[in-house]
Amino acid sequence: MAPPTRTPREKWIEEGLRALAAGGPDAVRVEPLAKALGVTRGGFYWHFQDRRALLDAMLDAWERASTDEVIERVETEGGDARTKVRRAGALTLSAELLPVDLAVRDWARRDAAVAERLRRVDNRRMDYARSLFRTFCADEDEVEIRSMLAFSLAVGKHVLAADHGTRTRAEVHDMAARWLLT
Repeated sequence: MAPPTRTPREKWIEEGLRALAAGGPDAVRVEPLAKALGVTRGGFYWHFQDRRALLDAMLDAWERASTDEVIERVETEGGDARTKVRRAGALTLSAELLPVDLAVRDWARRDAAVAERLRRVDNRRMDYARSLFRTFCADEDEVEIRSMLAFSLAVGKHVLAADHGTRTRAEVHDMAARWLLT
């Protein structure tokens, strides 16, 4: 008789991240995750001691995807620093990562440990942006300003509700990005 197959740990993490993006940390519960995966909740405990362990694993996966994997892909695909800044911004807040990123930002407002994790991720992202801007900006103040504005633009475009007169949000975003990269 073949041993029972277990739902891989990564599937629990992926489903947990989907639940987090859809409903915040309170939506990450073992029973609904098991139901979404089409398995019993017993399999959860083969991989995780408890819900907290799953939440930590989810944050680890988000951190890797948001920093290590983005930077690796940007560097692998190459290009000049301006191209890399654009690509890093697009990948960091892609359709796949954005919902989780926004959920983590909201969660961090109520959980000090998550806030510290977000700070580490944002610092890593900012450090990478600084390294790219330094290749064409000699002044450290200008490097810091451009890095901060670029990162704020990337995050803010998803939470700002302002209109832009006759221009679309995409047009204004593109104009701002061109200005930052001159």
